[in-house]
Formats: sequence, structure tokens, C-alpha cells
Amino acid sequence: MHADWLIPDWPAPVGVRAVFTSRQGGVSAPPYDSLNLGDHVGDEQQRVQANRERLCQAMGAHAVFLKQVHGTDVITLDSDTPDGQQADACVTTRRQLACTIMVADCLPVLLCTEDGAVVAAAHAGWRGLAGRTGREGGDGVLEAVYKRFSALAEEKSAQAAIKTIAYLGPCIGPTAFEVGAEVKAAFEATQSGAGSQFAALAGGKYLANLPGLARQRLQALGITRIYGNDGSAPWCTVGNPSRFFSHRRDAGVDGNGFYTTGRMAACIWIG
Repeated sequence: MHADWLIPDWPAPVGVRAVFTSRQGGVSAPPYDSLNLGDHVGDEQQRVQANRERLCQAMGAHAVFLKQVHGTDVITLDSDTPDGQQADACVTTRRQLACTIMVADCLPVLLCTEDGAVVAAAHAGWRGLAGRTGREGGDGVLEAVYKRFSALAEEKSAQAAIKTIAYLGPCIGPTAFEVGAEVKAAFEATQSGAGSQFAALAGGKYLANLPGLARQRLQALGITRIYGNDGSAPWCTVGNPSRFFSHRRDAGVDGNGFYTTGRMAACIWIG
């Protein structure tokens, strides 16, 4: 693994491995320097592919890259699952197959069972995290992935109760994530106590604590062993430009209409 990548410090079971890449360790040229893993941001495709190959080689596992759309769809990865499937979360029980989420401010959430039989990853931007409103209910991407994750865990585990461990990766921090009143309202409509994760600014704006909101959602699902991002400065993608890509900080638009911000990856797999 590259020395600048983040290896989670959490009590994962033996055999479960995870990594969060940084912007270091690849071959892409500015403004994608250097380990851009996104094939949809205007970078040269051969460089993106070389970066993805570097990641897979370092992990000793195959990473499946999704087409993320800020939704709540979940897929189960198998050995023949191709890249580019439209979903914002994935689960697997297969060895050497990495559940992979690309981020550049949104929150990556990793899950594993205590016995190491099932792993999952979710892309939790505010839209996917808040979920739907109205009569359809408030299930977001974490509720959706946990439903699929739990079903697989029940199939694979001999334990009476499924015990889940969660890890939150780097994302836009609570001092940088300025949002409108509609974002606060979306969370308050679907999540009890969500208002406590917003700090009021002038002009009807708020600062939102994305990892704090995710912790509330996970705790509501009964997941209490949550590690990683605590909302402090070292975790903020916006505030650490030498280490992390940030769409909000850096995004421009090139001549072909692509947003010129690279993407990092959060990966979890069974070794």
C-alpha cells in the first residue's frame, strides 16, 4: 500500500481488509494528480486504468467500480460483476473481491460482520443518506445496504445474532459543508434528531455534519460499533488539499463538460 493511503484502525475480524486511497501514488497529470480513479471526470482513460491496476495490485484483490448516481440502489458483487453497474452501494461474500466506492467529498461507509463473512461499502452523499420523503418512507442508502448486507449475513452465519462493525472514511467536514435549508429539512423529515447535526449560518444557510448524520442513521439500525471519521479536521477532504481530492474545493469544467476533480476510492474485501 502507498504510505499516504489510509488503512483503517478498527477491530475488523482476521481476513477483512480495507483501504482509503489518497490523491497520491498514481500516474495522472494535473488537475487529476495523481491517483485519480474516476473514469467520468475528463482524465485520460489509459491513466485511469493504470491507476486502477495499481490499486488492485496493491490490495491483492479485484476492485469493482460502480456508476454512482447519489441514489440508494445496492448490488451484490460476484466474480463476474463488471465495472459500471449503476448503484451507490455493494455487498459481497466473495474472497479477493473489493466492494469499492469512489468519493471526492461524499462519505464512504464500510461495513463488515464480526465473523468476517460479509462486507459492504456505501456512497453516502447527502441525497443518498437522507433518502426519500413522504409516504414512501425515509430509507436512504445506509438502510438499503444494511438490508441486503443483513440478508447475506443471515445466510452465511451460524451465529444467532448478526453483529456489524462500521467504518466512516474521509469526507467534507462539518466546518466546510455549507447547505441550504432544504437539506436540513430533508434530514429532519426522515431522521429523528437530525437537526442537531446542523449549525445555522447567516442568510438561511447551515453547516452540515455529514459523518454525524451517518452515525445517527447507523445507530438507528442498531449498529453501535462505529469507527473512523469523527468530524475533526484531519478527516476533511476540503481542508486537506495535498492529500484528498475535493469536488467542492477544486471542481472546474473542461471543454468537454467534465468536472475536473479526481476521485479517491474506499475499498473493503475478504482476503
